[in-house]
Amino acid sequence: MANYVRFRRANGSTGTGLLEGDAIAVIEEPFWESTKRTGETLSLAAVRLLAPTEPRSVVCVGLNYSSHLQGRPVPNPPTLFFKPLSCLAGPEDTIVLPANAGRVDPEGEIVIVIGKQVKGASREEALAAIFGYTCGNDVSAREWQRADGQWWRAKGSDTFGIFGPSIVTGLDHANIELTTRVNGSQVQHAKSNELILDIPEIVRYVASVMTLAPGDIIYTGTPGEPQALKSGDVVEVEVAGAGVLRNRVG
Repeated sequence: MANYVRFRRANGSTGTGLLEGDAIAVIEEPFWESTKRTGETLSLAAVRLLAPTEPRSVVCVGLNYSSHLQGRPVPNPPTLFFKPLSCLAGPEDTIVLPANAGRVDPEGEIVIVIGKQVKGASREEALAAIFGYTCGNDVSAREWQRADGQWWRAKGSDTFGIFGPSIVTGLDHANIELTTRVNGSQVQHAKSNELILDIPEIVRYVASVMTLAPGDIIYTGTPGEPQALKSGDVVEVEVAGAGVLRNRVG
């Protein structure tokens, strides 16, 4: 198991590395097929962690836990949508509540990170194309989500696509634990074996119609019924092994 991070140095330059305790071993990019250390080591405290990849595509699965369906039928076909790249944010970035959005909820999610180009894959090939997993928060404006024909502003507003802090490799796709906390209190908890569309099937289904490339990410869905956010709240999404994604609401 390894943890990959992106970071910004104090001088503004960026890089990628392996997180090893309180230190980062800098590695060459791209790292999808081979991890080569540069010999540089940085203190974690001396850098700012960024979203751990720069995706070309951000795909999301909606209504993918029975606990989130709240008695509604399972979608057939599955509910998928895109997030715009402009909404992406990373660890410690502030969640911005848009004016007149009404209720805005956090949605803690397991996020798949693609590690090799994949299209038209079997389940086995889809699973092999996954590099690792990270934490995600699919922030959602509920009133806009209900009112609009598309979810473009409800789930695509600035800072509504948060992910990080690290990409963890080597996890069992069927046994990934997800926890969301608001102001220290647990508000969501699930494991990946509760997903309706499981992780290999998500990648296979998406790759049946579009090419996924290294660095692309897929939000897998949120469990339960999240609570509304307010200014000053602190949201933490934890995927066991990938760390804690922490953001304050502005």
